[in-house]
Amino acid sequence: QVQLVESGGGLVQPGGSLRLSCATSGRAFAWYLMGWFRQAPGKEREFVAAISWNGAMTYYSDSVKGRFTISRENVKNTMSLQMNSLKPEDTAVYYCAATQSNIYSRPNEYSKWGQGTQVTVSS
Repeated sequence: QVQLVESGGGLVQPGGSLRLSCATSGRAFAWYLMGWFRQAPGKEREFVAAISWNGAMTYYSDSVKGRFTISRENVKNTMSLQMNSLKPEDTAVYYCAATQSNIYSRPNEYSKWGQGTQVTVSS
């Protein structure tokens, strides 16, 4: 059983950076493909980034490619999302999630979710 807890959200000015972390409990963390999603008010939850079980493969949405970096440390049961060059349109609640599927971009494929952390990009 894997449980997920996000941290690291906050208020940042446009062009700034934040690092989100996802701490997990449970022995099976390394078996899961991990992802980050976000949801802005009035919008559907959207895929941001994902990383394979061993970290060898990473995937990004076009809107964050080149600005965000996903990583994981299986020994520490943690995953991170480094967010640089933040824009107001990045404002959302960010969720980490885990799946045993290879379909990384669909929220419905993920069986484990954290509670979310708010990221606000504003001057």
